[in-house]
Amino acid sequence: MNEQPLMFFKKPCYPINNSLMNYLERFDLVSKEPIMYDDLLRFSGAISVFDKNDQDTLWIRVYYNEYEREEIDLNLKKVYSLLYSDGNLDILKFLNVDAIDYCTFGNSKPFRIKVRNILNDNYTYFYIKKADASRVYGLELEHLLSPYKINFLVFKDTLIEEHIIGIPGDVFMNSLLNKCTEIEKAQIAKEFVKFNERCMIRLLGDMRSYNYVVIPIHDFDQVVYKIRPIDFDQQCYEGNFKVYRPQFFKENYPMVKIVKDKLQDRSIEQYKNEERSSLAKRINSAENRIKILMKIMGNDTISTEENVNKLKMELYHYTHDMSFKNAKSMGNVLSSAFEFVTRNFNTTNVFRPGF
Repeated sequence: MNEQPLMFFKKPCYPINNSLMNYLERFDLVSKEPIMYDDLLRFSGAISVFDKNDQDTLWIRVYYNEYEREEIDLNLKKVYSLLYSDGNLDILKFLNVDAIDYCTFGNSKPFRIKVRNILNDNYTYFYIKKADASRVYGLELEHLLSPYKINFLVFKDTLIEEHIIGIPGDVFMNSLLNKCTEIEKAQIAKEFVKFNERCMIRLLGDMRSYNYVVIPIHDFDQVVYKIRPIDFDQQCYEGNFKVYRPQFFKENYPMVKIVKDKLQDRSIEQYKNEERSSLAKRINSAENRIKILMKIMGNDTISTEENVNKLKMELYHYTHDMSFKNAKSMGNVLSSAFEFVTRNFNTTNVFRPGF
């Protein structure tokens, strides 16, 4: 394990350019209802939010003047309808905005919106953040290339993003991992290997334990665990290749340990090959949309020249593929990674063993 920090500087926010916005409009990812992140910043008061153990969550519950709250609530309910259904306004009378929470840490500083159906008291969360090009690329790639789908919308410089249900990785490791059976631990180890491989190939960085969730799924005779990212700020930004491999973050050491304890090298290679094959099939199945996105991303600036040069050379030395060396942008680097995987997914030398 590398105990040194892998990341030293806060990532800047990169604006959405016209080409990316046109892409979002083409695929119906632009909100038809006006909601602005800056409008939610005009709260008049706030209180701290504590968890069930009376620990400060570092979220605050915000309040607005009465004349502003009515308009904000209406717009939030309209956005909810667009995000989760077809935008039908008939459901608005059954919705209530129970809470608006503001996160005081992290890059995105999101607002978390709790919307309740008054007919049955079921509630759903979604988030409103400053739109950042890296985050939008990350969300779209998650939607297209991961085993999961995710709903999100953009309105000007505001991002609306659905809540991803699961147990935060750090919470799971601290309180639940040791309670799992040995068979469950082996299954979690398998999933972490696949998660690690998926993040590495699609260059999704900073998957420390609090940036992904563990999802227990009850099958008829077992509990199956899945791992899913919830933070997409570090899509194709850092120059250090290790940032894109969750195994190298010290916060993930309990996961790395069970991989080493429960899986043989042959099993690790098998699961990595399975994930590469699945990812290659997803790339091929969404080929046209991926090509459009990669062209836009290739001409966009979402990192520094120094980071691009460092990452492309690390990947060149890692794979000996000249397309990495010739890359001019982070979009080019990612496109080269996708081409490399689709070209080689049936072989055993795609991105050499990491564990």
